[in-house]
Amino acid sequence: MTNPHAEAVNGQLPHEPEKATLEGRNKILGFWLFMGGEAVLFGTLFATFLALRNQTLDGPTANDLFHLPLVAAATFTLLVSSLTSVFAIQAMHKHNVKALISWLGVTILLGLVFLGIEIYEFYEYVVHKEFGMTTSAFSSAFYTLVGFHGAHVAFGLGWIGLLIGQLYKKGLTVVTAPKIYVSAIYWHFIDVVWVFIFTVVYLLGKVV
Repeated sequence: MTNPHAEAVNGQLPHEPEKATLEGRNKILGFWLFMGGEAVLFGTLFATFLALRNQTLDGPTANDLFHLPLVAAATFTLLVSSLTSVFAIQAMHKHNVKALISWLGVTILLGLVFLGIEIYEFYEYVVHKEFGMTTSAFSSAFYTLVGFHGAHVAFGLGWIGLLIGQLYKKGLTVVTAPKIYVSAIYWHFIDVVWVFIFTVVYLLGKVV
């Protein structure tokens, strides 16, 4: 059996370098367990929002606030960024570092667009709709859930940016590959969470 480390030294990475070492496989397994904890946390926030979504006091309701075309644009942008992260992993498996960095860069760009839309949305609610964090129980639950997701997006963008820096400095190795792979898992996770937010918060808010 060939030694993955020896292959990396010789400039010949395996097809899936993220799984070439026991350390890499353990990182992936551990990160899946971490994602399980994150899923429970978001599930709690969703349950809280559903319990408080009608507690608006004298403040605006979901139907008064939400502008679905804007949210749909944000959703489309984030979903496309999930696709570009898939392309990044495919480039990694082909050992094409240039394409890998390019697709990661596009993922960051799309993520920034998503965050820009979300910040604009919050600005409109606070300034023009007088819908702040303490306006009602509904507003508190809304900003906590959606804002917490936005914080995850911002963290993911910073993480991917640091990984691009490592690729420039160290190249694609059996050490950097697992980091890139788990960052893709994380990015897909926050995309899936947003699909639930779009459905539970925005669509139900407009129709129920």
